[in-house]
Amino acid sequence: MVNATVARNIAGICGNVISLFLFLSPIPTFITIYKKKKVEEYKADPYLATVLNCALWVFYGLPMVKPDSLLVITINGTGLAIEMVYLVIFFFFSPTNRKVKVGLWLIGEMVFVGIVATCTLLLFHTHNQRYSFVGIFCVIFVSLMYIAPLTIMSKVIKTKSVKYMPFSLSLANFLNGVVWVIYALIKFDLFILIGNGLGTVSGAVQLILYACYYKTTPKDDEDEEDHDEENLSKANSQLQLSGNNGQAKRVSA
Repeated sequence: MVNATVARNIAGICGNVISLFLFLSPIPTFITIYKKKKVEEYKADPYLATVLNCALWVFYGLPMVKPDSLLVITINGTGLAIEMVYLVIFFFFSPTNRKVKVGLWLIGEMVFVGIVATCTLLLFHTHNQRYSFVGIFCVIFVSLMYIAPLTIMSKVIKTKSVKYMPFSLSLANFLNGVVWVIYALIKFDLFILIGNGLGTVSGAVQLILYACYYKTTPKDDEDEEDHDEENLSKANSQLQLSGNNGQAKRVSA
């Protein structure tokens, strides 16, 4: 019989794999940027948000904050590195005014994380106090990431077309949430549970909408799905909540 620790590790590894797929989903966007040598109307906002999100979850998973959270650190550390690569590409091909904006936001995020880390280590002296303090910030930022998917789901209902909501990303978002909910329940973690519980519900609603409106999607809309998936790939890649948190933000193009 598989013990709780092994089951939790299996769930965490599966979550890492699915979350990695979500982190990598914007690659087509950056291939386009690289080929055109300019960012055009693409925005750095989703990537900046994910950097902050991942940085907070990495800190959350550190032994001095939340022991036995290595798999939370691995996926969010990987996600942080991936998002920084995206931002470097974005920065390189952006006009000067946008470079300044990205730079200032990154500095602001580093300062914010530094303040959170300093307060956590100096003001709180038990693991329970520390991970509760950091976890509140993690859940707040993850929850904010669900605003964009709601916009996309609303558009699907209004247009009766799923071209705005790629199936593969909706499915990955749902599975990602389920796996991390299981991870959080095996060794109870309220903050991972809340964020990924929201992700599970969001993914389930997206799949239900897909089932309802797939047949009513105009055929010529299907021909445009590849382009839409490129533009919307980031939309489900941000909830990457706890170890995942990969959830959803719309990338403008």
